Amino acid sequence: MKGNVIVGQSGGPTAAINSSLAGVYRTAKDRGAKKVYGMLHGIQGLMQEKYIDLSDHIKTELDAELLKRTPAAFLGSCRYKLPAIHEDQSVYEKIFAILDKLDIEAFIYIGGNDSMDTIKKLSDYAIITGHPTRFVGCPKTIDNDLALTDHTPGFGSAAKYIGTSMKEIIRDSFCLEYSKGLVSIVEIMGRNAGWLTGACALAAGEDCEGPDMIYLPELPFDIAEFGRRVRELLEKKPSVVVAVSEGIRTADGKYVCELGNSVDFVDAFGHKQLSGTASYLASYIAGEIGCKTRAIELSTLQRSASHCSSRVDILEAYQVGGAAVKAADEGDSGKMVVLQRLSDDPYQCGTEVKDVHKIANDEKLVPREWVTEDGTYVTGEFISYVRPLIQGDVSPVMVDGIPRHLYTPKELSQR
Repeated sequence: MKGNVIVGQSGGPTAAINSSLAGVYRTAKDRGAKKVYGMLHGIQGLMQEKYIDLSDHIKTELDAELLKRTPAAFLGSCRYKLPAIHEDQSVYEKIFAILDKLDIEAFIYIGGNDSMDTIKKLSDYAIITGHPTRFVGCPKTIDNDLALTDHTPGFGSAAKYIGTSMKEIIRDSFCLEYSKGLVSIVEIMGRNAGWLTGACALAAGEDCEGPDMIYLPELPFDIAEFGRRVRELLEKKPSVVVAVSEGIRTADGKYVCELGNSVDFVDAFGHKQLSGTASYLASYIAGEIGCKTRAIELSTLQRSASHCSSRVDILEAYQVGGAAVKAADEGDSGKMVVLQRLSDDPYQCGTEVKDVHKIANDEKLVPREWVTEDGTYVTGEFISYVRPLIQGDVSPVMVDGIPRHLYTPKELSQR
């Protein structure tokens, strides 16, 4: 590698996103990159010439290990949608002028669906103009909805946290008895794909029966039928625990969370901010049945719980970061690194690269056959798919009883 490398992080953070960053940095340096720059707040920050030299912040092996164990995006993130090339070439001219100024040979972007849209557009512009910089995507999303890859870094750790938290919620829900019963509704992230919500089933085992019902956004949600099933369960047991995706919708396509309040915020990619699904359903059940209800929203906890991260996830995140640099160094552009499962027992997984045009703006949903016929739970095939991804632990570096993280760059904290 003769030139420099620049790396950015985009979209929602995860407990493993910084492990990919560490993989990019270490592999780039090992392959001879003169400098490895980090964009502050992704492509949006780069357009404002906000970037750092990562060697000023990752000085020792301990720094690299701390970075792997630090949640959220160390470099800061963004949700910025590049215009189509024919709509505004000036944006691309500005970006590529900055890349030329920094002598960038490889551009690595760590992110999900929307981030791969950025890689696609930048690599297309490079082809059109004959620009030598190579653009490679590094997968990241707790939603696990990227096409062509077996799974995405970030998902395993989030699934581990969700399974663990669900088990603790179930245990807590049986502490007190209420005359008409208790219904706890747990809201999990997932707009269109129910991978995270399905992970609640990991709570089931010899010492825990798991959640009573699981509802994914892939199937229409019938509120009246939901109420009937809850009432039926309460006749058999004093406590009911249900997991729902934030993105569940009624048959007419309306988000359940919109039934209780309007959704006002829409991001640059047209995504509505979803919140309040559990709260609405808890109120509905309380009104229909008259029992005590609890609405529990895991929210950002499920993507920032590095203290409960999966060792497999952290190692694979580091692996795909390194593979992205290797791919760019060997001439690939307009590609994304994917994880290819080789076996389940023992679990083995490798990497390869795929055309980002076949990945960007596409979504991988939970297969219908991995959801029970009545749509209220996931099947054994789903559990067999997820379980290898949550194995092992990564011990935090503890200082005074609290995990130590790598400091956020000064330039970022003063933005």
